[in-house]
Amino acid sequence: MTTVAFAGLPTEVGHVLAAVTEDGLVATHFFDTPEVREGIAARVGATVVEDAERTDGIRAELAGYFAGERTEFTTPVDWRLTSRAQRTVLGTLYETVPYGSVVTYGELAQRSGSGIPARGIGSIMGSNPIPIVVPCHRVVAGNGLGGFSGGEGVEAKRWLLTMEGHLPPGLW
Repeated sequence: MTTVAFAGLPTEVGHVLAAVTEDGLVATHFFDTPEVREGIAARVGATVVEDAERTDGIRAELAGYFAGERTEFTTPVDWRLTSRAQRTVLGTLYETVPYGSVVTYGELAQRSGSGIPARGIGSIMGSNPIPIVVPCHRVVAGNGLGGFSGGEGVEAKRWLLTMEGHLPPGLW
């Protein structure tokens, strides 16, 4: 039987939730609510357990990231909530677009070798079950930031890219 444990962390872009199975981090979300937790557990088909030992690592990594002290995550990723195509594209993003850098939707399409056009890459970013750790905020349009479905939308993307040093601090 699969189990999932949850940990929440208050951040500047929301109360970030991490969901961890026996295999690794399966989901993150910008809002930690009972409904979000129930939805993730149902999608995973898992029983919810309390397991601080399982979640302490990712909680510490996320805290370090939001404090500006960590630039990569080492917690294993459980890709079970992604299709083969999503896994190809998101895996390429995860492995090749480091902290502080960005890639366009078109560049990621090419880099992944998936045959998925840039518009399809945008859809995959919007359905990313592990935002922040699998950094869909680092995928931008050729002519600007593009969209973002996490947290408060594009403002969360702007905040993350500014924190990572890709965008200069603004006056907003």
